[in-house]
Amino acid sequence: MENVRKRRGSDPHSTAGVCKENAPKKERQPFHFDLWLCLTLQNWILDFGRPIAMIVLPLEWFPLNKPSVGDYFHMIYNVVTPFLLLKIDSFELLYFYDEHLGHLMWYIPFFIIVLIYFSACFSDSEDQEKMPLSGWLLLGPSSLYYWYLATEGQITGLFLLAFLAMFTVRIFQQRKGLAPDSNSSFLFYSFSVTLLLVFLWVAYLWDDPVLRNKYPGLFYVPEPWSYYTLHIRESH
Repeated sequence: MENVRKRRGSDPHSTAGVCKENAPKKERQPFHFDLWLCLTLQNWILDFGRPIAMIVLPLEWFPLNKPSVGDYFHMIYNVVTPFLLLKIDSFELLYFYDEHLGHLMWYIPFFIIVLIYFSACFSDSEDQEKMPLSGWLLLGPSSLYYWYLATEGQITGLFLLAFLAMFTVRIFQQRKGLAPDSNSSFLFYSFSVTLLLVFLWVAYLWDDPVLRNKYPGLFYVPEPWSYYTLHIRESH
């Protein structure tokens, strides 16, 4: 009986030993010499070496309408870096950058520039308020593109802030006695129609359970591509 008890008492230890043996061992990551060598050479030659190259080949040697040697170094750096990053298994990080952070880094300056341009398109003349026929013809395609930008790019919140800022600037300028010219009117009407299209898009897909589950954020604005893959492509 004692032998049996000893065997039973030793079972947990033996089981733990078997689990340790069967547990998958983490592979030791090797030193990525080729990656770090390429990045080091790139940084020293194309970044640190750029001002040295500009000393050897001064800016005065290049025509004003042509890039200098420093500009070429910048262009080569921007071309080489993505190919070096292909050696890194960072799909999730790149996906986050492309779908979220990259959109904000691109569209925040874009809307700031649009807002600055919009605020300058006001004058004392009331004759400039009328938008020409060419502007009305471009209003539909422009609004449709901004709708695609706000929905597929998932920047509806940022677009709303830009529109509210544009609306505030318009009221402020009109109180100063300034009237919007044709360019200002075109931008404002384009953003207004875009806002209407986004509202209709959300209302149309408001009761879609699958898209509701996929887009649970503060702004429920499904992507057109998701709607296409879910309702159009699968039906064919």
